[in-house]
Amino acid sequence: MARQPMLKLSEVLAELDMSRAAFYRMRARGYGPRLLKLPNGQLRVRRSDLDAWLSQCEEAAA
Repeated sequence: MARQPMLKLSEVLAELDMSRAAFYRMRARGYGPRLLKLPNGQLRVRRSDLDAWLSQCEEAAA
């Protein structure tokens, strides 16, 4: 099984063109891609989770 690419939170924020504060406000409202917390406390997002979440956003906007 191939390992999926994982993005740093800063990479996700750059791709979404969103500030960290706006991202956390969105997460507090229950939206956003699934986050993974690594043992060292850093956050990561699987590329596939971000793509799936973006697809759902497109469907909701249509």
